Amino acid sequence: MHDVLSGWHLLFVLSPAYAELGADLHQRGLTYLNTQTPTASISPGGTATILTTSRKTNTHTFEALHKGDGQGYLKSIAAIESSADLTFGLLNSELWRFATARLLLREVRHRGLHGATEFLGAAMGSCRSWLNSHFQSDAVKTLFAPWILHTGLSPDAAVSGHMGKLIAFSLEVAGMPVVKGGSQGLVAAFTKLIEDHGGTMINNTDVCRILTRNANACGVETSDGRQFNSNRAVICNTTPTQLYARLLRDAAVPKKQRTDAANFRYGRADMQIHLALDAPPKWIDSALDSVPMVHVTEGMDAITQSIAEADSGLLPTRPTLVVGQPTAVDPSRAPNGKWILWIQLQELPATVRGDSLAEIDASFDGVWTDNIREQYADRIINRLALVIPNLKELIIGRKILSPHDLEALNINLVGGDPYSGDCSLDQSYLWRPLRSTKNHATPIKNLYQIGASTHPGPGLGGGSGYTVGKLLGG
Repeated sequence: MHDVLSGWHLLFVLSPAYAELGADLHQRGLTYLNTQTPTASISPGGTATILTTSRKTNTHTFEALHKGDGQGYLKSIAAIESSADLTFGLLNSELWRFATARLLLREVRHRGLHGATEFLGAAMGSCRSWLNSHFQSDAVKTLFAPWILHTGLSPDAAVSGHMGKLIAFSLEVAGMPVVKGGSQGLVAAFTKLIEDHGGTMINNTDVCRILTRNANACGVETSDGRQFNSNRAVICNTTPTQLYARLLRDAAVPKKQRTDAANFRYGRADMQIHLALDAPPKWIDSALDSVPMVHVTEGMDAITQSIAEADSGLLPTRPTLVVGQPTAVDPSRAPNGKWILWIQLQELPATVRGDSLAEIDASFDGVWTDNIREQYADRIINRLALVIPNLKELIIGRKILSPHDLEALNINLVGGDPYSGDCSLDQSYLWRPLRSTKNHATPIKNLYQIGASTHPGPGLGGGSGYTVGKLLGG
């Protein structure tokens, strides 16, 4: 059982949505399985560095790697704990609200104006600055740096330092929860919850248009000609491209919003490799056998190099491998004695202009062809075999999903971008999804946009939908 579009529910179990709905979902069949060793990193030929859910253990491990690194970890976690009300308050609310202004005002009163601006300045820092100022050991830096890719940022991006601390804190607190039997279990539980409250789920149906009347959303139309009316609201989990260029193509939308939507940027592309193995892999460090998510990377500089190559349209030489081992937490995902690996690559170009090693022919007008997909997958498997020597002899099946394949599965993954939009500072927070809109509202009354393209962005936390639900629920 291989998850594709959702696999690791760390942020969901920490969300207010789960706090409110978790018990109801578990009553309807949802079961989470977890671990005390959520993540690790390893360099080809090196040894593993593992993060646990024990602060004491983590502090001891890092201090043993280099004197002072344990204290650097404690300072990083303390920075999140001391700002938890502000950090989670901003992530779990609509920013253009008086409540958010009151939250900021309380922070200024608590810290003082200088202290508040000092905190803001520190929060704007990069992941590289955070890691270099708090840790001396390359092993610790390599453990945390790859996680910035999961935010859609780079180690040198603004705010990536605060996000890195937040991820470290979240992993320690929540581990790495996975749905027993596969992530469809979460969908099934939500479906039952909706149906138990009188709702209906309609799947495999393309909505082609939002119906409007007098600048109000009044329903949707499907490609097969059916119409579904609404007297309260229409909520769209879409990209701005899909919403304004397709679903609202005939609606009276101001030119400013259409222009902003047309200029919405998408980020680097994603690729997945799913492997079925005849037996559990033998890592060069056996401590990784029970770790559900392992990053294989030479470190921060290699990550930065891969991002630069991808941004130039090149297939990277030393990409970061996100190696998921769901069977380490949930053995039911495979037959007894078997194993599965889920490999994600987040430093890829949406349009392929060449190969950094000049080994793969990429002269196909930038298109991710089947040949490029399979050849690049071969490179990745060879790279992974450096830390799992018996990998190739264990493979009994593989399925590769290129950026093109992922977009075909989900229209929101434009160009294979798994985060539905570039997450740079100018396209986040107050400016996500568009600079010309506020919160999750649109120029059409009673029409709301949610999802990864909107605040608080990607991460499977359900924040945007929860916020809009609370707004509509009163």
